[in-house]
Amino acid sequence: MAPIGSLWGLPRQSQTKYILSAAAIAGLEVDLQPFEFGVTTKSPEFLDKFPFAKIPAFEGKDGFTLVEGSSIARYVASLAPESGLLGRSIKDAALVDQWIHFAEHEINAFTNLIWMFVDRFAPEKAYSESIHKAVFERQERSIKFLEQHIDLHEFIVCDEITLADIILAGVIQRAARITLGAAERALYSKVFTYYEKVVADPRIKDIFGAADFVEVPIAPKKAE
Repeated sequence: MAPIGSLWGLPRQSQTKYILSAAAIAGLEVDLQPFEFGVTTKSPEFLDKFPFAKIPAFEGKDGFTLVEGSSIARYVASLAPESGLLGRSIKDAALVDQWIHFAEHEINAFTNLIWMFVDRFAPEKAYSESIHKAVFERQERSIKFLEQHIDLHEFIVCDEITLADIILAGVIQRAARITLGAAERALYSKVFTYYEKVVADPRIKDIFGAADFVEVPIAPKKAE
């Protein structure tokens, strides 16, 4: 089967995993392009197609371009409606969208905030333990909610994998690499049993790769 288009992204990036996993389950092929961070996105060729200069970025065989990982993944899934990735009914589709937005805005957004605040952009003197704690508590609230609703079906919406499961698995994996250490993960056994079930699917197992979970959450570096 010929590829449906080209994708620029990093295999370790959660959003790239969404797209490649959606394609794998849909039985479609996406051509992952060579990518050099900080170089490819600044090239005139890339900027001409994707002026926002971010990844992942997708160009279809017909020249259709798209950015934002979940949007690209949803488009890929829509090309194979028989896959069930977007659900089997209007209500299923609404639930898939609900859980995708929940995953991105109620879990991953707080992972990103903590990562940027603690490890990347905040000057050492600007770090606030109280802000860090408050952001983590917002994420904790969401994961507790997910823990309570994770086993209503075989997967989050129904009894087969949907795009919502793929994206939830991606944000859970990333959180467990940044904000959820071993002690925190032990509090959410249903969430992580669910995560293992999703990523064990042979169609996407290699895309998700090794868990690489942290033993303790990310913390500010101590001054030497």
